[in-house]
Amino acid sequence: MALAQIRQYPDPVLRMRANEIESFDDDLRRLVERMTTLMQEARGVGLAGTQVGTLQRLFVFQPTEEDEPRAVVNPVLVSASEVTLSETEGCLSLQGVTIPVERPVKVTVEGKDETGADIRIELEEHAARVAQHELDHLDGILILDRTTPEARREALGILRPEPVLGAIS
Repeated sequence: MALAQIRQYPDPVLRMRANEIESFDDDLRRLVERMTTLMQEARGVGLAGTQVGTLQRLFVFQPTEEDEPRAVVNPVLVSASEVTLSETEGCLSLQGVTIPVERPVKVTVEGKDETGADIRIELEEHAARVAQHELDHLDGILILDRTTPEARREALGILRPEPVLGAIS
């Protein structure tokens, strides 16, 4: 049921840039709770505001089951390692698609938590990948835009299969 509440490609909101959040109020905290629940029910590791149809600049993430879920409001990527790694990524908004994406292995993200307190997070490997993936969503960028042309064509075939033409018996 959670996936039914997550916007699916080619929904136009997935290509929009999210706006900065100015009010750190109960509405924001409820949104963070709702997004965290949806992410967990869908068995995802991250979820951006645009994926639930809100153009608010925030994401929630929980890279592993052992990690506590966290929200990052108005996130900014302040540094990224020169060392990159290509690994397979999936996306709750691109059901059935897994494609290789090259990303820096270490990043630093600054922003605020849902109460408005400043946060700075240094992330490595899988957690860094998840944060970059969610940051991309907030700028209207999908993994389809970060992969090879061949992988993109294959993914689009999964998302929009070609009609099968042939004789009907």
